[in-house]
Amino acid sequence: MNTSYPQRSAQGFSLIEVMVTMVILMFGLLGQVGLQGRALSAQMESYQRSQAIVLVQDMANRLAANHTAAASYVTNPTSGTAASRGTGFNGSSTLDCSATTTRAALDLCEWHNQLLGAAVKDSSANVGAMLGARGCIYQTSAAVPQQYFVAVAWQGLASTSVAPSNCGSGQYGADDALRRVVAIPVTIGSING
Repeated sequence: MNTSYPQRSAQGFSLIEVMVTMVILMFGLLGQVGLQGRALSAQMESYQRSQAIVLVQDMANRLAANHTAAASYVTNPTSGTAASRGTGFNGSSTLDCSATTTRAALDLCEWHNQLLGAAVKDSSANVGAMLGARGCIYQTSAAVPQQYFVAVAWQGLASTSVAPSNCGSGQYGADDALRRVVAIPVTIGSING
């Protein structure tokens, strides 16, 4: 006796189709998570760069406003170790600027504190600046017009090309490609009045 069963048309999904759909969905979601991580990293880099630009411009304005004492602003002598040059992150904490005797010393003290992020606090920690921020001021020409170079260096989140300025060089571990630098030249035409 041969019994035949009526054929039914296939309806619904098989287990294999569901598994393939789940794998495709999983790869899509993992890609989305990776993209979100890169976006957050790019946002942090952008925030740090904008903070550095504000701090560089602030010191350039201070230097130009006190042009008769411009040489007093130089923070990076050509001699000494790299760790002894610059201001800002060098293992120190914020400074008390009330005892400064000159305008240049006050400007440098306030800039030091800004580089450490003292303008914005979270509980008791300074959080308003870049990671490991350092400020450097070089005199590139003593002849009139005097020329200065104001730079801010900080530690980036991922390696890029090495910055041409030596501000903060060797301060961010073995990979100098983590160092970011924003700089601006300042020219002082005459130091008389």
